[in-house]
Order: sequence, then structure tokens, then C-alpha cells
Amino acid sequence: MDATLRPYDLGSTQWYVLWHLTNFGPTVQRDLGRALELERATLSGIVTTLVRKNLIDQSSSGEDQRQRLLTLTTAGETLWRELPDLSFIHETAFGGVDEVDLATTIRVLQSATERLQNFLRKE
Repeated sequence: MDATLRPYDLGSTQWYVLWHLTNFGPTVQRDLGRALELERATLSGIVTTLVRKNLIDQSSSGEDQRQRLLTLTTAGETLWRELPDLSFIHETAFGGVDEVDLATTIRVLQSATERLQNFLRKE
């Protein structure tokens, strides 16, 4: 994924932020961090980079001035339309895998991730 995005000067996590804003529209930064399961400091650095590249805009949320609303810019929308389709990654990794096996794998990994997150919250 990173090799495919490199010519566009994007990393995979930057792509994921753009994907979310493209598919779900303007999003409060805190909510985006939760949706993408990114730590606040990590997301902050990514947002700063995308703002500097003029791909997203960061403004005060109307309801809470402390919250930052993230919106795709015109340049971000243009870049998104130029990016290659990355569905080949899914097909390469999971093509030919039985759907039942794949569903089981997803369920097990989601459960393991949730248990680890709960463990970390207790510390």
C-alpha cells in the first residue's frame, strides 16, 4: 500500500484519514481518532501534515470551539479522485479464502483487539 501511495506523497494512515473524510464527510477530529482507532498524538501529527499539504482543512467546530472539524479541501478531493484503486490489496491477501474462514478470522481478531484495548484502559 505504501509503495502504491508513495508517488502521491501519502502514507497509508494519511490515506485512511482521506478515505474516512471522503466517505463520511466532515468529522470532528476526536471522533475521527476513535473511528480510526488512532492515538490523539498520532492523529494530530497526521492532521498537521495533511493541513500543510492543503488536503484537509481544520476549523473550530460550531458546537464546541475546542473541537476541530476536519474537512476535505478541493485539492484533497482532486487528489482522492486521482489515487489508484487499492482493492487489489484485499484481493491479493484474501482472494480465494473461504468466506466462513474469513468471517471467523475477523471475529477472532476483533475480539482480541477489544480485549487488548480493555486491558490497556485498566493500566
